[in-house]
Amino acid sequence: MLFVCLGNICRSPLAEALFNKHIEEQGLQDKYMSDSCGTGSYHIGEQPDSRSRANASDNGLIYAHNARQLSIDDYTEFDFIVPMDATNLTNIKKFNPESNVPVELMRDYDEGYEGSDVPDPYFGGDQGFQDVFDILDRSTKALLEKLISK
Repeated sequence: MLFVCLGNICRSPLAEALFNKHIEEQGLQDKYMSDSCGTGSYHIGEQPDSRSRANASDNGLIYAHNARQLSIDDYTEFDFIVPMDATNLTNIKKFNPESNVPVELMRDYDEGYEGSDVPDPYFGGDQGFQDVFDILDRSTKALLEKLISK
């Protein structure tokens, strides 16, 4: 499972961390693995946004990640790619148009919000980071439940 946003410092590393938390809670670490990346190169090598990590910590989740950019190898290393928004969905498909790897929006797993974007909290305040945490917590949990049911 590869979670993708623009810079790989807010939404996608949080989605990765939450998905991994849900995997651990279900005892499925040997069955599923995840990573995250960005379509842009703005923050390569950086840790996730400090506001995102602080919000996650306030919600009982501690995580770390080094930002990286989407690569051609990701299309063979991952069985499923999950972008946070429509712009990154388009960028993923343009980057490797011949790929047969399924690509579906994160909020396709957020009941009632299918087809919607996970908002980018980067230029917003604390509430935006909490909203994104809640969205990603619900969505990653629902995604795992769907995978388990198959």
